Amino acid sequence: MPYFDTASAAPLHPVARQALQASLDEGWADPARLYREGRRARLLLDAAREAAAEAVGCRPDELVFTPSGTHAVHTGVAGALAGRRRVGAHLVVSAVEHSSVLHAAEAHEAAGGTVARVAVDRAGAVSASGYASALDASTALACLQSANHEVGTVQPVAEVAEVCAAAGVPLLVDAAQSLGWGPVEGGWSVLTASAHKWGGPAGVGLLAVRKGVRFSPQFPSDERESGRSPGFVNLPAVVAAAASLRAVRAEAEAEAARLRTLVDRIRRRVARLVPDVEVVGDPQRRLPHLVTFSCLYVDGETLLHELDRAGYSVSSGSSCTSSTLTPSHVLRAMGVLSEGNVRVSLPPGTTAQEVNGFLEVLPGVVAGVRATLGVGAPPAEAPVSDALEIDALGLRCPQPVIELARAIGTVPVGGTVTVLSDDEVARLDIPAWCTMRGHTYVGEAPRPAGVAYTVRRRV
Repeated sequence: MPYFDTASAAPLHPVARQALQASLDEGWADPARLYREGRRARLLLDAAREAAAEAVGCRPDELVFTPSGTHAVHTGVAGALAGRRRVGAHLVVSAVEHSSVLHAAEAHEAAGGTVARVAVDRAGAVSASGYASALDASTALACLQSANHEVGTVQPVAEVAEVCAAAGVPLLVDAAQSLGWGPVEGGWSVLTASAHKWGGPAGVGLLAVRKGVRFSPQFPSDERESGRSPGFVNLPAVVAAAASLRAVRAEAEAEAARLRTLVDRIRRRVARLVPDVEVVGDPQRRLPHLVTFSCLYVDGETLLHELDRAGYSVSSGSSCTSSTLTPSHVLRAMGVLSEGNVRVSLPPGTTAQEVNGFLEVLPGVVAGVRATLGVGAPPAEAPVSDALEIDALGLRCPQPVIELARAIGTVPVGGTVTVLSDDEVARLDIPAWCTMRGHTYVGEAPRPAGVAYTVRRRV
């Protein structure tokens, strides 16, 4: 069964498995002790730190291991903000950061700080000028992911780092999605990552803080990990994480070229094989293994279940899944279609046959889901009104958009259709539908029950 969700968690790399098993025998003792078992453990820990630091591009004494990537983010954000509290309490983040960064920003706001969220373009990328506008004299820290976890867009970290350096503001980079493919370029100040994203074991994060960056840990500390991540490290997991990072980086260039070809095939053929699909994310500046697309008139939860039944494990940022009631914050910030969203992220070793099999299955699965929802070619009808209002209250994604698609042909070109909906997803998906179908989104207006979304027919 092909597993196509490595952006969530990559399968354990064979090198990680070997290192984990070997270090269980050698790395069980306390590396802070001076007896021989402790010295052996310390040698393993030092070697793991050196290997990880080399991959990150920092000094070994600048890097510590944490219990997770999320823990690294929260520790990094809190410590950098506290280290510059005399400067101010202003934090700058992008609108498409991983939830761990956004949760840290929310906690900062709740504690009395201020947060600026930098907008992205339709491809999901920020601009250096956007960060320049958000920085001010009270900015203590800026955060930017190296690449987006949902759509794969690679961010201009080096350019943003230059802007931040000119303003004297440290930049924290969340490199969880990209570190396995190569070091992060640019003059970042703090970097975080998570081992299970590159094929290491879960429960190991990296936190690198450059020398000279003011940093004040905000949790009770001890003598371990430079006082930035207290407690006994899971040494076997740390060794396996560092070993697998070195291994995947040695394979990265060749594997990236191979997977990019497969992803390009998906990007091209999905748009040809499946009607009413939007492939999102930057087509060029992107991770080599990840592609995301959204399908009109599709229930995301059902789509994922049907793909799973067909033997393909994929993920989704769709709002129409049981795990979320609102659209993905990434898709919302980009202003792209949310419904029927599918994220395919290929693990190393994925074959062309597996990708071809997915492309053979996908059109039938999408058509089947649409048929279940009663979606078909709209009947040819003469216009019945210049303005029509549809009551879609109580209907959930993707039904409001389906009702809009059925109704648009019943008004003349220049006429309007207003959809009354209490599903928040409609605020994103109706404008996205207009962009895809060539109609004009007029706007929205609150109603006693729900919101009225008005569309003008153009074709």
